[in-house]
Amino acid sequence: MIIFNLSSYNPGNFILMGIPGLEQFHVWIGIPFCIIYIVAIMGNCILLYLIAVERSLHEPMFFFLSMLAMTDLILSTTTVPKTLIVFWLEAWEITFAGCLTQMFFLHFSSVLDSAILMAMAFDRYVAICSPLRYTTILTPKTIIKIAVGITFRTFCIILPDVFLVKRLPFCRTRIIPHTYCEHIDIARLSCADISINIWYGFCVPIMTVISDVILIAVSYTLILCAVFRLPSRDARQKALGTCGSHVCVILMFYTPVLFSILAHRFGRNISRTFHIMFANLYIVIPPALNPIVYGVKNKQIKDKVIYLFSTKGME
Repeated sequence: MIIFNLSSYNPGNFILMGIPGLEQFHVWIGIPFCIIYIVAIMGNCILLYLIAVERSLHEPMFFFLSMLAMTDLILSTTTVPKTLIVFWLEAWEITFAGCLTQMFFLHFSSVLDSAILMAMAFDRYVAICSPLRYTTILTPKTIIKIAVGITFRTFCIILPDVFLVKRLPFCRTRIIPHTYCEHIDIARLSCADISINIWYGFCVPIMTVISDVILIAVSYTLILCAVFRLPSRDARQKALGTCGSHVCVILMFYTPVLFSILAHRFGRNISRTFHIMFANLYIVIPPALNPIVYGVKNKQIKDKVIYLFSTKGME
């Protein structure tokens, strides 16, 4: 265990402890994390490449999918490389500026992921409930406005976290019992009142995500109503098939988020080691699985991936 106490109010370096209780297994834990991270990088980069070069994929749904892939790359790259350095090189220190930067992009990409899933749900709603008006509603100009709007909204929500942490005096320990910097974990090290940090850092992003979930639920309720009114079974299956990959990604994103919220609120008997391990899995597994899910469930992407790696595609 590292003892690292400071008595200065000036921001200095922080210490990331990794996963408390599993320090002796850090080297081995880092191996699957590294493999999953590589899968996430490769999968999302291939997805972005296919969407960029294939004209048949230049549709609103795939534009939002490319946004999701870029956000997943930010989410995992913000945290995993430093986590692996902690695990393998025992380089625990991170500067105050580095910690704030990591915190901002971690929370920014998480909340933006939720907003993108909401935009994708709206895209599926228009495609199934108003197919004849799809191209007139989701014009390139409208898509850009949606993308800029949800990005700007997320930026405005997360940026105050940086200033709320920056204003705090740190006169006690600088040890963070985690593998990366989170807003509340940093604020708890301060010797000042952090009630504003707790209120804003938890309630505002959570309420934003909840509003996204409600809008997604409304979209899919309307989609299901429209699907079940279709005359033929084949038409219903085709309509549901276009939403299959999106529903899988939604479940993969929101299930761990909901579990984490409930565990923090009611799971006092759950060990901190489990919480931190789960938090680390959350930032690597969805980014790694999202491209795989879309590759398997979406026929257009699946065909392009097969062509890309086939002998013909390599010529």
